[in-house]
Amino acid sequence: MNICEQCGYHLKMSSSDRIELSINPVSLDPIEFHSEEEPYKDCIDSYQRKTGLTEAVQTGIGQLNSIPVAIGVMDFQFMGVCALGGGGGGTHVRRKLAKISFAIYDYQSNKKLFYVTILTSPTTGGVTASFGMLEDIVIVEPNAYLHLRVIPEGSQAAEYLFQKGLFDLIVPRNLLKSVLSELFQLHAFFPLNQNSITIK
Repeated sequence: MNICEQCGYHLKMSSSDRIELSINPVSLDPIEFHSEEEPYKDCIDSYQRKTGLTEAVQTGIGQLNSIPVAIGVMDFQFMGVCALGGGGGGTHVRRKLAKISFAIYDYQSNKKLFYVTILTSPTTGGVTASFGMLEDIVIVEPNAYLHLRVIPEGSQAAEYLFQKGLFDLIVPRNLLKSVLSELFQLHAFFPLNQNSITIK
């Protein structure tokens, strides 16, 4: 699980490892991305070869202890996508983050789906400022580095921000699957929609 056996420090993990940790065999459903801009396409091709991934976010559906879930896992190795900057990313990034945020609102409000975010290290910029914090429940890994411009330097550690009330739970990786299972089971007693549960 990439946890130090001596001190319990949570080391970085790939998106594939995170999916394997929480979900029974999952169906990947990549969005077949094609770009007319050759330099950008070359960059994407380079990261695809380097990481073995087709894109920065692996998505799919699966079962978490027999509970149906949809999952999306961002992989920092693929262009540092978890560290998208709200300001530094420019208009294009802000527009994409706004679209993602609206889609989440639609799922939560209109489709009544349960949305859980698991923030890992590093999560910064626009991701934290937008869809990373729109959840029904937000979970963060121990020692995760989380950053927004409004947070003073030196206070980006998950534990400090948890004490300030920014997150619901700090959950070590080895307990994550059981905690998620308990949350989904609890949600089943008070369902927003009995047929569907979503995890991001």
